[in-house]
Amino acid sequence: MQHPLFPGLLLGLCALVCILLVLHGLRKALERSTWDRPKQLRVYRGTVFVFMVWILLLGVLALRGFFTEWLAIPPRIGMAVALPLPFVLWIALSGKGSELLRLLPAHWPVYLQSFRVVVEVALWLAVRDGALPVQLSFEGRNFDILTGIFAVPVGYYCFVKKSAPSWLVLVYNIGGLLLLINVLVIAVLSMPTPLRVFHNEPANTLLAYFPYIYLPGVLVPLAYTLHIFSLRQRKKSNLGY
Repeated sequence: MQHPLFPGLLLGLCALVCILLVLHGLRKALERSTWDRPKQLRVYRGTVFVFMVWILLLGVLALRGFFTEWLAIPPRIGMAVALPLPFVLWIALSGKGSELLRLLPAHWPVYLQSFRVVVEVALWLAVRDGALPVQLSFEGRNFDILTGIFAVPVGYYCFVKKSAPSWLVLVYNIGGLLLLINVLVIAVLSMPTPLRVFHNEPANTLLAYFPYIYLPGVLVPLAYTLHIFSLRQRKKSNLGY
């Protein structure tokens, strides 16, 4: 099967822009911190290094066909989604990580979730090209686009205008996580593995290839990271937003 070019480029560009925005937010938080300049530089450069290694590793493994071993249980592509999670939780729960999260404007992790609209458009285009099964798009069983659509209004009315109820952020983040889990489950059950439930063609194999690997390997971890960080900010905030 020939892989459509434009959806892959769109996902790759989306991942790059999101990483640059994350690094910008980190730099702003570090500048607001009481840490000395050498420590700020170490943290920032270390983060850039980790991103570069992860992006390179995903690309090399995808080009070598590592993620296309569909008989492995769980599917190898799940490693790309799950491996960042322990590090994200460590950052969110550590003292230094919590300190930086307090310095990050609370609307930023919500605003950035708008990238999921771009992801859903790319998936829809891949479905239209016959490269992905319909259940992975908003024409099927994937409703994750709602998280992206509501990101800006929720962030704006909760944190800028402060005219929305305080529980809305909690509902938004939990709802966004549930929608993300929904599409991840559908994606796994659409792969050509012993776990397959959706047998309509094509099977979900496209995301194991370059540059599509950056959806499960970068953009999905970013989505759950932003939810975790936003929920952590809410817990730590003295404002009780």
